[in-house]
Amino acid sequence: EGKVALTDQQIAETGISIQSADVARIISSVTLPGEIRFNEDKTSHVVPRLAGVVENISANLGQQVKQGQVIAVIASTALSEQRSELLSAQKRLELARATFAREKHLWEAKISAEQDYLQAQQAMREMEIAVQNAQQKLIALGASQTVSARNDALNRYEIRAPFDGIVVEKHIAMGEAVKEDASIFTITDLSSVWAEIIVSAKDLNVVQVGKQVNIKATAFDSSATGTLSYVGSLMGEQTRTATARVTLDNPQMAWRPGLFITVELPTKE
Repeated sequence: EGKVALTDQQIAETGISIQSADVARIISSVTLPGEIRFNEDKTSHVVPRLAGVVENISANLGQQVKQGQVIAVIASTALSEQRSELLSAQKRLELARATFAREKHLWEAKISAEQDYLQAQQAMREMEIAVQNAQQKLIALGASQTVSARNDALNRYEIRAPFDGIVVEKHIAMGEAVKEDASIFTITDLSSVWAEIIVSAKDLNVVQVGKQVNIKATAFDSSATGTLSYVGSLMGEQTRTATARVTLDNPQMAWRPGLFITVELPTKE
C-alpha cells in the first residue's frame, strides 16, 4: 500500500538517483562581519620631534619608501642650538685634553704639583661628559651629529622613514611651520594587515584565540585562512560588540585597508 513503481525511463527523466547512507563530517559555523585595517604594529605616525619650517619634501602619498630614506627636511633653530652646544663642547674638550697632556708632562718631570695634574684630569673628564651629553641629545632627536660649523648646516633637520613601507597619509607642505608633535606622515608596511572582526555577545563563547577562520572579501572573489590572534576583553558601550583580530599576510597587496569582509568560524562538528 502506498508504493509507487517507476520504470527505468521515468527514473532517468525525473533525475532521481539512489545512494547509500554513509558516515560524513558535518561542520556548523557562524558568519561574522569585519573589515581589513592597517597592521598597527607596522604603522608609524612620523613626527618631527623638533619645531621648524619645512624646506623640502621628498615623499608623496602612495610612495614606497625605504628605512632611513630622507622624506622631508625642516629648518629648526632648536636643532641649531643643540648642534652649537655639541661643537662648543668638542672644542672645550680639545683644549682640556691639551691642558691635561701638558700638566701630565710637567708633573712627571717634577716641575708642577700633582694637584694641577689632577685638576686638569678632572676638567678633561667633565668635558668628555659634556660632549657625550650633547651627542645623546642629538641621538634622541634623530639628528645627525656630523655637521660643520656653517650656519646653513646647523639648523638642517632630516626626517627619515623609520622602516620600509608606503606613505598613506601626508600632512605637510613647503614653507609650513610644524610643531614638534605634529603627525606629518603616516607610513605603513602593507605586507601584512589586520582583519578586524565584529563579535556580538552571543558569539563570544565560540570566538577564541588560536581558532582557524575562513576570510572572504565581499567586493570580489578572494579568500584566505588565518588564526585568531586577539579577542577583545571589553564590549563597546555603543555597539555592545567586541573586536577580534586575525593577522593576514598580504604579499600581493590584495587585502586593502577599508575592505569589508565576512569571516566564517567553525563552531562544532
